[in-house]
Amino acid sequence: MNWSLWAVIAGMAAVTFAIRYTLFGLGGRLRFAPRVQQALRHVPVAVLTAIVVPMVLLPDGRHWDLSWRNPWLAGALASAALALGTRKLLAAIAGGMAVYLLWRFGLGLR
Repeated sequence: MNWSLWAVIAGMAAVTFAIRYTLFGLGGRLRFAPRVQQALRHVPVAVLTAIVVPMVLLPDGRHWDLSWRNPWLAGALASAALALGTRKLLAAIAGGMAVYLLWRFGLGLR
């Protein structure tokens, strides 16, 4: 490895540390405007959506799969329906996983 690669790694580490230290180390002393605090409440949902949606809709990483043969889509839809219907997180997770596993292994689709 040459020196430029080490410089890039050190720079990424410094930026990551600075961002995390600012929020965690100084978090008790920092005060955000109410609008910023309200916006930050939506960050976990946005990050989870950004992780899950590509996995569900692009299971192979390249091609859209909106067919009934997609076990990830079936599990996600079942989980969403259970979450809306029961308002219980554990029921939504368990039901979504059950549908996914049934689709994946019970029907032998993939």
